[in-house]
Amino acid sequence: MRTNHDGPQRNGGGDHEAFHDYVAARGPVLLRMAHNLAGNPADAEDLLQAALIKTYLAWDRINDRRAIDGYVRRAMVNINISWWRRRKLEEYPSDEIPEVPAPDSAVHGRAFELLEQALDRLPTRQRTAIMLRYYEDMTEPEIAEALGISIGTVKSTVSRAMAKLRGDLAVPSDSRSPN
Repeated sequence: MRTNHDGPQRNGGGDHEAFHDYVAARGPVLLRMAHNLAGNPADAEDLLQAALIKTYLAWDRINDRRAIDGYVRRAMVNINISWWRRRKLEEYPSDEIPEVPAPDSAVHGRAFELLEQALDRLPTRQRTAIMLRYYEDMTEPEIAEALGISIGTVKSTVSRAMAKLRGDLAVPSDSRSPN
């Protein structure tokens, strides 16, 4: 086990700078994904930090620098799943689904907020698949490989998640035109 706290020392110590440059360049994109996985900004920062620690420790073992984003994304997904499994159940099933307020047509700025809330309500696997597909622009085979599931499972998971999002974000027909 390495005890050197100066970080990986390959190529004369240049890896520390390469890692720093990587985080500076990709940090905002990774934080956005972490936020959508975790559901809130504080947990997102913790999730990204934990994933970057794992990446930093493995930095000298990652030979293909083009694969770093995938490594960090996978680390975030794995860490998020581990944290999710450790949490106590704070929400209990109910026979009634709570009403979701429909967006006011005059307030289009809330659309992004409503989308984030709808994403937060998705199960972890569905939210992760949506994030990888539409936020990270990964193909179905790439998502399947990243999550360790079949391509068919990716397709059905994304399809179900999109159906839930459409249902959550639908505007009731009686609120579109006053009678």
